[in-house]
Amino acid sequence: MAVGSGCAAEPPDGGSSGGDGSRAAGSSSAVKPAHGQQRSKESGEKGAGEEAGKKARKEAGKEAREGAERADPAEALAAYAQRMKKTQAARAAAAKRWRLKQTPLLAPAPPARKPKITTRKGFEVDHQKGLPPVFTTVPTKKKIVFLTIDDGAEKDPELLRMMSELEIPYSAFLTDYVVRDNYGYFEKMQDRGVALHNHTLNHRYMPALSYAKQKKEICEQQAKIEKRFGKRPRLFRPPYGSYNEDTLRAAKSCGVKAVPLWAAEAFPDHMEWREWDRDLHPGDIILTHFRGKAEWKGSMADMIRNVMKVVTAKGYAVARLEDYV
Repeated sequence: MAVGSGCAAEPPDGGSSGGDGSRAAGSSSAVKPAHGQQRSKESGEKGAGEEAGKKARKEAGKEAREGAERADPAEALAAYAQRMKKTQAARAAAAKRWRLKQTPLLAPAPPARKPKITTRKGFEVDHQKGLPPVFTTVPTKKKIVFLTIDDGAEKDPELLRMMSELEIPYSAFLTDYVVRDNYGYFEKMQDRGVALHNHTLNHRYMPALSYAKQKKEICEQQAKIEKRFGKRPRLFRPPYGSYNEDTLRAAKSCGVKAVPLWAAEAFPDHMEWREWDRDLHPGDIILTHFRGKAEWKGSMADMIRNVMKVVTAKGYAVARLEDYV
């Protein structure tokens, strides 16, 4: 049985396309290709802002170390509160520079123990037991969501500056055939604390491939990411959100522990929703793509402005996926 959820990207020659981001499990449909290489211009003002953000984070880190040395718990708590106040003040200044409608909310501290992840009902394959779980939402009662960006086609330096200054966490799922022309861009991303995960070598429609070819797509990308970036991914997202039992078996054989899909998809001018209520829920995973003005009605920065407008207005903060999965 093949399962599909949709993910917009163009496969290389010989690939097939899957469903759109608003479809649930068990369906697939063609998607439009979208790969841009539009570059955003460097901004002196925003570069200065990034330096200011780095300085604020450095000072906060120094205060954290000093606070840890204090024996009085009340003093440590006061120091923490002061740090948070400074962090949010720096975020407010960055939000103004980047023209966000509201200052992003701070995510709560991650749990001491990660929640148990299970496959979402209706997303199972015939012999799901023992295979990596497939899910669209992380189990939590906290008003947090997770931002994930797929493929790597657009390599916009403005995105790196923006996310660093705003301190918004996100995860990247990389496809080698569109990132190999500039691995350095993703090394800079990793240096900023972004986790890099597996989105296959060539963005093929996985259910159409044999087990051996699926294993090649997943395992060879695992090896490439580990060799290039020094860490083997634990998470894998199939192109178009489409998979079958062979996909999950192959992923498990390569060391994949979980398969996060998504509950909503972000664009510069709108959101698309999987759920009938067209709303966010605690623990929802948001998908977007590395795209530019050649494919979108806006830039990567415009997309971030739009998704954060929705997330913040609904009272949610963006948390780091790897802290929960």
